Amino acid sequence: MEKISGIDVQEHEKSKRILNIRLKDEIIEKLIFPFNKFDLTALELKPFTRFTIAKSLDDLTENKLSELMNSIIRDRSTGCFIIGPSNISSKINDKFLVKLSTAVAYLIGIPNHDSMAGKYYARFHVKHEDASDSYLRKAYRNMDLHTDGTYVKEVTDWLVMTKLEEKNVEGGETAMLHLDDWEHCHDLSNDPVGKQNFIWGSPKSKNVDYKVEHPVFSSDEKGRPQISYIDQFPEPKNMDQGNFLQRLSDALEESKNKVITKLPVGCSIIANNYFWLHGRKPFKENKELSRELLRIRGSFFVN
Repeated sequence: MEKISGIDVQEHEKSKRILNIRLKDEIIEKLIFPFNKFDLTALELKPFTRFTIAKSLDDLTENKLSELMNSIIRDRSTGCFIIGPSNISSKINDKFLVKLSTAVAYLIGIPNHDSMAGKYYARFHVKHEDASDSYLRKAYRNMDLHTDGTYVKEVTDWLVMTKLEEKNVEGGETAMLHLDDWEHCHDLSNDPVGKQNFIWGSPKSKNVDYKVEHPVFSSDEKGRPQISYIDQFPEPKNMDQGNFLQRLSDALEESKNKVITKLPVGCSIIANNYFWLHGRKPFKENKELSRELLRIRGSFFVN
């Protein structure tokens, strides 16, 4: 792999499929001025500004960073990387991290509109108590393995998840599973029920007023299995579909090949949404628990 000035690239300690990309201080320092040109309101209301900050990041690496990220995210053998500053300083606040996440996303493709947040990204607080209708904010339960975008019409090729802030946290590790490492992939991806159309809805908090239909499993251009699944949103139409979803859920959660990792504050995990599933382990109960995450999901650029 070609070395890129100002960037350190290493294999993740727990998986050769995941690469760690760290932006050295020299890169971060040079981003402060172009990032300060736009506040978050400008980024939210003027889509072209997002391309501007993405270009400012890529220019610092002579366009090699975008080449690297796209080569990883589109490669079936990898498809995932974690990117962030080598060091967290006082200059790196939540606004800076939203801008950095935006720049990374716009070097990969076009983010979808997030109906829940009403813009191209969403921010989520996980706290001790929560009355929402989604697993996302339920701190003390396991968030089972899933993919994103199962209940929307937009294409969801990839997702970005950034840890903006974390306090008084124990547990809550990120869980990842590559489809090719899953012990039950062959059996379940070839089950005819998994290739039937399922109905997918969503709770009120998602602000999506329609339902979609698609199978759990499909195939890419080379015939390799792809998955679109989350346990909370399918509406099985019959006993076969209901039993299939139960088998699928059990087989995913019992996998011994999950990658369990602690995402550092300030870092983003970017994954191909067709063959990587993600989830979260429960937190240890703490009344002062606080974690804030950012999510962006979207489609690849079409050349």
